[in-house]
Amino acid sequence: MYAISLGDDGAELRPLEPWHAEEFLAHLDRGREFINRHIPFGMNAKDVEGARAVLQAYADKRATDRGSIHGVWLDGKLVGGVLFFAFDAATGNCEIGCWLEPAAAGRGLITRASRVLIDWAFGERGMHRVEWHAASENTPSVNVARRLGMTREGVLRQSYPWRGGRQDYEIWAVLAPEWQDARARAAHSDH
Repeated sequence: MYAISLGDDGAELRPLEPWHAEEFLAHLDRGREFINRHIPFGMNAKDVEGARAVLQAYADKRATDRGSIHGVWLDGKLVGGVLFFAFDAATGNCEIGCWLEPAAAGRGLITRASRVLIDWAFGERGMHRVEWHAASENTPSVNVARRLGMTREGVLRQSYPWRGGRQDYEIWAVLAPEWQDARARAAHSDH
């Protein structure tokens, strides 16, 4: 349907749809322990039907303009993705998130894919605010928020019960005027 190049390394952003259930499950199985260190993403996808149900839930969100899910493929293999966990066109607020299997970490894939989603949210949909929520201990996720030029707005202390403890969650965000200014500065410095 579409494939957006994320750079010269063969990485692409594509729709991640229910018919990808088998590929999605294989990907989750390769990275499940890594992916689930800080978030419960895909926890219910333990078989093809469960994987399809996760993808169908996001297809339903997309159909009702409340969210969407997009896969990141590297050399033709699904290795992670980005999503609009929440999308509220009426208020102009949305939240993006991500996941990645360990073999694909450290290449900037999530930062590049997130830029595509943020550009679309602000440029095409007229959103005003894009949020990023991350466990404080999830250093790679916090670093993506920083690289995206987001501002840490606060920490929800011990707000999320996880694996027998409680995690602090950080709220990061970027506003449309900030994103546009940063993109304009980057374009100007390229000349």
